[in-house]
Amino acid sequence: MLYHRTLSHDDLATIITFPESKEELFYVSPKFVYPLTPEQILALLENRVEPTVVRDDESDDVLAYANLYDKDDQEGTCWLGNVIVSPRHRGKGVSDFLLFTMMEKAKVNYGLKKMQLFCHNTNSKGLAFYDKHGFKPVGLNISKTEPVKYIAIKMERDL
Repeated sequence: MLYHRTLSHDDLATIITFPESKEELFYVSPKFVYPLTPEQILALLENRVEPTVVRDDESDDVLAYANLYDKDDQEGTCWLGNVIVSPRHRGKGVSDFLLFTMMEKAKVNYGLKKMQLFCHNTNSKGLAFYDKHGFKPVGLNISKTEPVKYIAIKMERDL
């Protein structure tokens, strides 16, 4: 059985092991530098809310992590960020549970009506996952940052 709770400092040592490559970490956040460190996560949390972990009820292992940011009460929107699932638990419904948890938090805790996210154009698994859950492309963000240029697809769905 899965459950969720607020991120604790003790969870960081496990979460930093989830990204298996530079590319995968880039999908979590272009601001992160491989290998991921607890300090990077904590620094990003200064402007984020609802840092959430999914845990396994039996083993109490940390299985996934995400947060919300740029909450706009006037527009009724927020952004989903830093989504990552343990490599051993991918494809087992953990990401579904995490996404529904984050959508519920945005809706219930903040009264928001829409969730937005960016998914990189090369992240086909991520794009398929979000499409399956009702997120639709609504725009592009073309990075002009050197040395890595990328296209992030803006997706959104009603809550």
